[in-house]
Amino acid sequence: MAATIVKAGLFAALPLRTHFPPCFSSSPKTLASVSRSLRLSAVNNHHHRGSSWPRVTTFCTAAPDDAVSPVSEPEKKSESQEVVVEENVKETANLLDIRVGRIIKAWQHEEADSLYVEEVDIGEAEPRIICSGLVKYVSLDLLQGAAVVVLANLKPRNMRGVKSCGMLLCASDSSHENVEPLVPPQGSVPGDRVWFGGEEDLEQLPEPAPANKVQKKKMWEAVQPLLKTDESGVSMLKEEHLMRTSVGVVTSNTLKNANIS
Repeated sequence: MAATIVKAGLFAALPLRTHFPPCFSSSPKTLASVSRSLRLSAVNNHHHRGSSWPRVTTFCTAAPDDAVSPVSEPEKKSESQEVVVEENVKETANLLDIRVGRIIKAWQHEEADSLYVEEVDIGEAEPRIICSGLVKYVSLDLLQGAAVVVLANLKPRNMRGVKSCGMLLCASDSSHENVEPLVPPQGSVPGDRVWFGGEEDLEQLPEPAPANKVQKKKMWEAVQPLLKTDESGVSMLKEEHLMRTSVGVVTSNTLKNANIS
């Protein structure tokens, strides 16, 4: 190994290319790391003049090439993954077919005390039949003619003998003692698309996913826990992306900081 000459805390310049052991590469990063080690050795020697042997850091402890990066790879990956997850959730949410609806009429389910049956116009040729477990929370007269928000691309479900073809989206408090349907913005009409984001996102909205894909990929299950109303009652995804139509935002009349389902 090449000798290091130390005198009064200083060291003579070494011919780096010819005196390094063969285990070293000659990449610029490696040479830079070795140079730092030599400077460290010189400082150590300066503070230990009383010793009969100079304290010299061995060349083989030079920092590896990848140590020069100021940001660790795991940190970079974590930040990148957060961005990807954020975008994926918004994209998934906008594959849900959420529309403005209007309840034409509603009645008590004949076979289930907790269910209402609603006939809902969502801009299609025929109204949808939807069952909702709102008997405990909303009086029947308040549903008649009400503007609502409907998740439309769910597979039909048999609800005690009635085929339910969609779901009314509602806000509820943490104890689930208070529940009320979400309200579309004034000026919305049945069939208007509801999406998450800004006005500029309307032009890039994808076509809604088929109902079987929504079920298979568990899209609603992925999005629903991230839906809330804020302190003003405005509906949002991840407290960041507004739930909106082309004329305004979706809200809850009375429930603030509430869950949406």
